[in-house]
Amino acid sequence: MNDKEQVVKHLEITQGVINRLASNSFSIKGWSMAILAAAILFIARSNNIYSEYLILTFLIPLFGFWLLDGYFLWQERLFRGVYDDVRQQEKTDFKMDIPAQFKKANNKWRNSVCSLTLGIFYSVEIVFIVTVFFVLRGV
Repeated sequence: MNDKEQVVKHLEITQGVINRLASNSFSIKGWSMAILAAAILFIARSNNIYSEYLILTFLIPLFGFWLLDGYFLWQERLFRGVYDDVRQQEKTDFKMDIPAQFKKANNKWRNSVCSLTLGIFYSVEIVFIVTVFFVLRGV
């Protein structure tokens, strides 16, 4: 295999990792919505006097999903940085140099968790939970 073919193969491997991370992120969003919908349906059908407070407990897994989704987005951004570095090389040694990506200014985990897309998606779910809380409370 010549040098260009090695670079192309390295790019294919890196792109596969990026695709898996994006798929995981999409799955987490789906699980988050499914669990939220099931929980609200369950609580709405129960006649428990504390059901309005029980709905607030679903904020905990929601924040867990948000953090996990931010982690996958962060990893995806790191591997996109690796992809960008590899595509500029003439020759590759097939290293996935993630530590080199940490040094870049925008590749911080908190930047991924607080990204606009995740913020909007999970804020909508939080507003929905709070709205259901007030509806169940009768306010």
